[in-house]
Amino acid sequence: MQDITRLFDFPYYQLEKYNLEKSLISKKGGKWVSLSTQEYIDQANTISRALLRMGVKPNDKIAVISLTNRTEWNIMDVGILQLGAQNVPVYPTVSEEDYAYVLNHSEAKYCFVSCGEVYQKVSSVRDQIPSLEHVYSFDEISDCDSWNKVLELGADASNQEEVEKLKDSVKADDLATLIYTSGTTGRPKGVMLSHDNLVSNAIESSSRFPIEDGKAKALSFLPLCHVYERMLIYLYQYRGVSIYYAESLDVISENLKEIQPHVMTAVPRLLEKVYDKIYAKGTELTGIKRKLFFWAVDLGLRYEPYGKNGWWYEQQLAIARKLIFSKWKEGLGGNLGIIASGSAALQHRLARIFNAAEFGLMEGYGLSETSPVISVNDMRNGGFRIGTVGKPINRTEVKIAADGEICIKGPQVMLGYYKDPQKTAEVIIDGYFHTGDIGELDSDGFLKITDRKKEMFKTSGGKYVAPQLLENRFKQSRFIEQIMVVGEGEKMPAALIQPDFDFLHEWAKLHNITIPENSDIIKNEQVLARYQQEVDEANEKFAKWEKVKQFRLTPDVWNISEGHLTPTLKLRRKIIKAKYMDLYEDIYGRS
Repeated sequence: MQDITRLFDFPYYQLEKYNLEKSLISKKGGKWVSLSTQEYIDQANTISRALLRMGVKPNDKIAVISLTNRTEWNIMDVGILQLGAQNVPVYPTVSEEDYAYVLNHSEAKYCFVSCGEVYQKVSSVRDQIPSLEHVYSFDEISDCDSWNKVLELGADASNQEEVEKLKDSVKADDLATLIYTSGTTGRPKGVMLSHDNLVSNAIESSSRFPIEDGKAKALSFLPLCHVYERMLIYLYQYRGVSIYYAESLDVISENLKEIQPHVMTAVPRLLEKVYDKIYAKGTELTGIKRKLFFWAVDLGLRYEPYGKNGWWYEQQLAIARKLIFSKWKEGLGGNLGIIASGSAALQHRLARIFNAAEFGLMEGYGLSETSPVISVNDMRNGGFRIGTVGKPINRTEVKIAADGEICIKGPQVMLGYYKDPQKTAEVIIDGYFHTGDIGELDSDGFLKITDRKKEMFKTSGGKYVAPQLLENRFKQSRFIEQIMVVGEGEKMPAALIQPDFDFLHEWAKLHNITIPENSDIIKNEQVLARYQQEVDEANEKFAKWEKVKQFRLTPDVWNISEGHLTPTLKLRRKIIKAKYMDLYEDIYGRS
């Protein structure tokens, strides 16, 4: 059996062990179009041969920028890596300025884009990127060469022997990719990951995935430019999982019903939205159906794994699963048994309710710099504990520094930051990567994250505040879409809140408040009084110095394109604070 030491070994391993008829599947022209494992490998070799003819050499950088996940991404990935060159994925939603920075910093030789929207952004900065020789597009665009030209160039197999020689010369510890962090502050950093970083992470993480080898289906929609989804793509190939690429977030519910996947990945914000939609539908029910729905929800929110709530609770849960939760599962395709959640902290209530409904929602933890998985929950063998990110995966050592910072050592730790030895030396000390996260290991080896070291702040009274803990509690309110807790160096914590405007307008209608504009509704006295209720309720379980004493509602929807959020939906705190500085100053009586 093929040994897996380099990333491009995964499809060859899959060919030997599973030889899937449907390995990679994307929707084109309204139909799902699949590639077999053999076709996937054949097309990747075609790309390798073409890139050789285009002058690509080992250690050249090729940028791939795709607005949606798609089969072409995998083909390019393997085609690039087989030559000892590096794949540099770029977040499609970052600014044109960041496009220019990443393409210049990586000295990208070629760039492959998904569509016209991405091509326009690359074109607008192309004159600033001297290393860039040419741009190709997966979609047909009138003023851009198609990637089909590259496939045609590689159709002649006469230089395949040269491809094989280059493949053989690639070593496990060679650089495979540069992952530019989306960065909540400052310029993106180029995380250097080797083949072994990602291979080891995929294989070790795989042992936490209870899926049926060679038979399962996965839905992929988190960005492939993010290391989390990308590593899972390798893991799926290793386990013989057919990978279906979602068309877009807008139609993900339709895609779930069409594909009926067994596994998918998610970020907490998406799960919050899914739950809110289900809950909203429940509020529309009447009579006995409504009572049953909320009885099941109440039951689910008290869920504990492994029958810890006792026999009577388990009997009731079995009824709730049959009458209510089974319909939730049908709504997400019917087969979904594993949802791997990462990238941000998961609310405990979501872990409870989704697992009560048998979705197998397992929270994990990691960073781009750790390829990414450090730890992950697993329902089997007592490996699941709500409120933790599970136990560290094999070959991973976790230690907690004196100040509470999580430090890790293992084969997944990056080679360093590209062209930045100083920043590398700041985070890798004595072989341990310092994560910047605060946490603790319990006596059973479960890891718990309490906050971001850089995001914790002190009030002027010298008290520490952990904003993520507060934010996660506040976001349980249906009135609150996003929240940022502020107060560093100030007399008290406060918050900037982006309302869930759809829900707020519905609530206003029910209370005979007719204000069409977001900018006006957030100033309405009845609305502000209702938000004060939500704030008071959320504050209850926090210590006096932690409580949010004041808040201001913002008129805008926080999004990626305006810079409020990173592509993985984390808050860009400095940008949000700067944007709403007038509200911030008003909170502290300085306006």
